[in-house]
Amino acid sequence: MSTVAAIERELAALADPERAAHAQRFFRTEPGGYGEGDRFLGIPVPEQRRVARRHRDASLADCERLLESPIHEHRFVALAILVERFKRADAAEREAIADLYLARRERVNNWDLVDASAEHLLPERAAQRPELLDELAASPSVWDRRIAVLTTFGYIKQGDARPTLRLAERLLHDEHDLIHKAVGWMLREVGKRVDAELLRGFLDRHAAEMPRTMLRYAIERLPAEERLHYMEARSREAAS
Repeated sequence: MSTVAAIERELAALADPERAAHAQRFFRTEPGGYGEGDRFLGIPVPEQRRVARRHRDASLADCERLLESPIHEHRFVALAILVERFKRADAAEREAIADLYLARRERVNNWDLVDASAEHLLPERAAQRPELLDELAASPSVWDRRIAVLTTFGYIKQGDARPTLRLAERLLHDEHDLIHKAVGWMLREVGKRVDAELLRGFLDRHAAEMPRTMLRYAIERLPAEERLHYMEARSREAAS
């Protein structure tokens, strides 16, 4: 049995139709939803990760085949395997994994898939080619834009907030709620992991124009009086 067939068989054995129906709704797979047409087996993420760890030596070709699947969990496991491989890879293999990820990123097409992969697989490539994040942030694809934002989480964890703050300014007026949430989340992480004063400085400059969801995510860990101050700045701007 091929590795791909073995993974698909293991996932099929874990399928839960009731959980799958809930996932179809949660990930907005209805016509016009951001996950339109995606199909789910209904498997908890920890179970998917266990399958990925059992097959962490699957080839890049196997991962690419799984990424082509219409089944969401197949794609998630493929990305989890790529992340596992990347952690253990030499420079040449890391290059090959990043190449595959970028070439097939249209299959990284829901927010959980982006969030589980971008911060691990692209920071090194973006450091080599700094324009990459701007190119992704300028894409008409919401998933490309979210990949750009979540890639900066890798820098945040290294103590560098600059890529996040730069993209946050660029995406302040993005039209999609999923980008508002991603940017707000990363700004919150800047305040938590790097320097709260960097977050406050960004908010002092931009709170009045930030989308409500982005702002609420960004200020979540600030003291209550500061949260109120920044929300009122936005309310004053909206009323003017």
